[in-house]
Amino acid sequence: MTDTTPDLPAIPGSIPFVHNVDTAPAYWWLDILWIVLVRGEDTGGRYSLMYEALPKGSGAPPHKHTWSDEHFYILNGDITFLVGEDIKTGHKGDFVFVPRNTRHAFRVDSETAAFLNGYTPAGLELAIEEMAMPAPTRTIPPKNATPPPNMTDEQYRRYGMENLPGPNPLDLGNATAPQ
Repeated sequence: MTDTTPDLPAIPGSIPFVHNVDTAPAYWWLDILWIVLVRGEDTGGRYSLMYEALPKGSGAPPHKHTWSDEHFYILNGDITFLVGEDIKTGHKGDFVFVPRNTRHAFRVDSETAAFLNGYTPAGLELAIEEMAMPAPTRTIPPKNATPPPNMTDEQYRRYGMENLPGPNPLDLGNATAPQ
């Protein structure tokens, strides 16, 4: 039998690696523990992946990523997602995919939650590294222990993000938010 598998070289910028949640760089920001498992520099810029541990009520208001697709794989907890105009609740084992330029938001409904959060191509991990503080422990930070988000318009553009105006249907202070 003849092997017809093409002998393709690795894509430039790719390097073999093993990163571990116990040793990868960890940050506190927005009352969330972020652990950067895969940086763009590991994959030639094609992909990044973070582990996030979050407290109840945390999340992101409506926004979009202008040049990255985003995905979430829920490890534990209950999280309500807004993707486009659809509102769905995700649970352990659920995978949520958000194509670039799609309005989305999320809110943690359980006491805590954890997920893997990936971006194709990479880039958002650089915002975490710039804006967040190094985590003194690998735990969810105490409430309000981290600086406020305060990203400038230039930083949003640099990381391919755009906050979207209008009501946040996941804000529990909003009468139209699902309970």
